[in-house]
Amino acid sequence: MAIKLYSTADFLSTNALRVIACLAEKELDYEVVNLNTSNKEHKSPEFLSRNPFGQVPAFEDGDLKLFESRAITQYLAHAYPDNGTNLIIHDPKKMAIVGVWTEVESQKFDQFGSKLAWELVYKPMFGLTTDDALVEENEKKLEQVLDVYESRLSESKYLGGDCFTLADLHHLPVLKFLFGTKAKRLFDARPHVSAWAAEIQSRPAWVKAITT
Repeated sequence: MAIKLYSTADFLSTNALRVIACLAEKELDYEVVNLNTSNKEHKSPEFLSRNPFGQVPAFEDGDLKLFESRAITQYLAHAYPDNGTNLIIHDPKKMAIVGVWTEVESQKFDQFGSKLAWELVYKPMFGLTTDDALVEENEKKLEQVLDVYESRLSESKYLGGDCFTLADLHHLPVLKFLFGTKAKRLFDARPHVSAWAAEIQSRPAWVKAITT
């Protein structure tokens, strides 16, 4: 049975894009099931059986049903190790380092990056007014995170070590949106962060995923 990804046709969800990034790196075929959120299709009993929180994405691989984007990418990386890019490391100590930075993305980077994306990208898109005070507050918090990234990336090419892993991939959707805003300057001001962000965003799998 084919892999299915339940999302919206516009792919504005950073969580759905995170899964798409992983599917692209793993070179896996999949079917997108488009949901009409304006009709509350994501709140229907049928969809809630796939994601009880009524949010995209939802995911199926045969009889396996998953939600939460990072859980889905972890599954894909472990279930299809021989497909495409290897996004995990089999050495347990090295993988533990990857795990640390995967958590940092989820608990630190995304917390502030997603708030900035909401204020700077989504609000204007939906005709809402950007809260400049919230932008300033979250820029300062994201800068503190990026200072840690700058130190880390001065020691290794990628966050998890010497190779591209889930720890890097998980950043791609938020980077995609923030790099079209004034928040890009926060990354440009840090040379190692800037080089890392440019490199992972230029990966052929990601470029193909967001342009096709």
